[in-house]
Amino acid sequence: MTIGTVHGVGLGPGAQDLLSVRADRLVRGARHVAYFRKAGRPGQARRIVEGMLREDVVEFAMEYPVTTEIPLSDPRYNDCLAEFYARCTAHLDALARAGEDVVVLCEGDPFFYGSFMHLYSRLAGSVPVGVVPGITGMSGAWTACGTPMTWGDDVLTVLTATLPEEDLARRIRDTDALVVMKIGRNLAKLRRAVALAGRESEAWLVEHAAMAEQRVTPLSEASEVTPYFSILLIHGQGRRP
Repeated sequence: MTIGTVHGVGLGPGAQDLLSVRADRLVRGARHVAYFRKAGRPGQARRIVEGMLREDVVEFAMEYPVTTEIPLSDPRYNDCLAEFYARCTAHLDALARAGEDVVVLCEGDPFFYGSFMHLYSRLAGSVPVGVVPGITGMSGAWTACGTPMTWGDDVLTVLTATLPEEDLARRIRDTDALVVMKIGRNLAKLRRAVALAGRESEAWLVEHAAMAEQRVTPLSEASEVTPYFSILLIHGQGRRP
């Protein structure tokens, strides 16, 4: 029997018309579709493809056993997620070995801070795995601002707001253009780090880029931020003709 392929398909920042042609073809043709979601939620990746799936599709919702309930530093966090990814991998592996192709829906790009990477590292070498790149959330965010992100020799740094405050401040100070992901509950810490770096007046918060709920706000005016789909930007000001 021919072994099926597990496809990690990047869906882009949130709009169906920002999918690549290849992603669109795979999503619409898939008999088996898998996606991550928080328990009790429909899942953002699944929401993006609403109306695109074939009528006889078999869906596999991979529900995170934990998100913010346990601190990242707690050993139970890694143990819990490792077991979760092992179960998901076993299911996808079994489908592929039965000759079925599977599309795993991935927000943004599968290889950019995405959960699919944890499946890929476990599946690769066992069954065929394909990856379809997607427009990243940060690309959607800086486009929403309507301002070019990097000029000339600008250095772009991508950080996660989960880093220690001192590390954030140092890296923010030392770069030309900046993207900060995974803001969530770290907004207050991130705001302090940006202020320490002396760049608060340059910073923007973009929420739900490319989605109907899109919002762009100067950091100085933001009192809160949505837990997911929030990105901080500082645009480069490098050389230009």
